[in-house]
Amino acid sequence: MKADFHLHSFFSGDSDTAPELIAEIALQRGLSAICFTDHYDADYPYEDVCFELDTKACLERIAGLRSAYKGRIKIGSGVELGLQPHLGALYRSYTGRFPFDFVIGSTHLVDGKDPYYASFWEGCAPKDGIRRFLEVTLENMKAFDDFDVYGHLDYIVRYAPLEPRSFFYEDYGELMDEILKFLISHGKGIEVNTGGYKAGLGCPNPCPEVLRRYRELGGEIVTMGSDAHTAEYVGSFMEEAREILRDCGFRYFALFKGRKAEFVRLD
Repeated sequence: MKADFHLHSFFSGDSDTAPELIAEIALQRGLSAICFTDHYDADYPYEDVCFELDTKACLERIAGLRSAYKGRIKIGSGVELGLQPHLGALYRSYTGRFPFDFVIGSTHLVDGKDPYYASFWEGCAPKDGIRRFLEVTLENMKAFDDFDVYGHLDYIVRYAPLEPRSFFYEDYGELMDEILKFLISHGKGIEVNTGGYKAGLGCPNPCPEVLRRYRELGGEIVTMGSDAHTAEYVGSFMEEAREILRDCGFRYFALFKGRKAEFVRLD
């Protein structure tokens, strides 16, 4: 079974792709299940992109797709929340109001700045930036834990001015272990985000070291998602993701429906 549980349509401020096109491409590529997870990043400070989400319109559009494609491909409705430590109460109210199948929690901002932008790194040593990213990620989880999986746990490596652009567990292992233990103790999963390949990392986010450590610590809930913002990347690098999960000791991956995990064998 092939599934892509991290997809963005034109309901996200950084995508122009129609949900209908995503669903059709997913079907053509042999996917059995997909989930739309458009961005909602409250209090996002940059003016060149808007990460507010018309949630009602988005859910209605996906419901129509689900009906149109019934019996051919399973289509879920989700959201990717850009977490910040001060937004816990706002997001708890938000997730309680809408019937999502799946909620991804993600760190996109570090102290109000996005490492996607080169200005983030001005006067900031790469290792210090990565460490602070992980500290904020832990703060985010403690402020808000009504998510199902945490997205692209080493996302910052995509943009860090490092050579090679890699996450080295020996540099941040104690902090990453604290994050993984928190997730496991609260029944939360992590995703294998194949957008890392598109970013030129040669591996997903998080990297295999982090995935392996999550499994060693007892973590079992993993989803797979392309983080596609265009039709080109729908379902991309899923075979590579499956192989990495197998190598890291996983035997199942997860789908979500009504915020409940459903486990599917990798082989």
